[in-house]
Amino acid sequence: MDWLDQVKWDAQGLVPVVAQEQASGDILMVAWMNREALQKTAELGRAVYYSRSRGRLWYKGEESGHVQQVHEIRLDCDHDVVLLKVTQLGHEPGIACHTGRHSCFFQRLDVARGVWQTVEPVLKDPETIYR
Repeated sequence: MDWLDQVKWDAQGLVPVVAQEQASGDILMVAWMNREALQKTAELGRAVYYSRSRGRLWYKGEESGHVQQVHEIRLDCDHDVVLLKVTQLGHEPGIACHTGRHSCFFQRLDVARGVWQTVEPVLKDPETIYR
């Protein structure tokens, strides 16, 4: 059996993907892959996602230069979530989020006040990343 056949793709032929920084263990982002994206990721050793908004493959860093080098590809116990262990590379290493931050998970819930608080700094103004 082909290893791609073991993935449980959703009705749209997609699977959620968690990108985790290998060195720190930080969760950088969550995205989607279709079969072709996962196959290309394995072949290239570079994260390739499926952009639902663009309706096409998205080579991480194609616009920003913030590429993800893939060290490991893991599949969860239910075969319906993929984990990538990556190193975030690029002009400004360590930026994974389109907001110019290290991680897309930069907001933390202040339970007592019932508000989301930004807890990670912008490392580079997104206006200068995406021209």
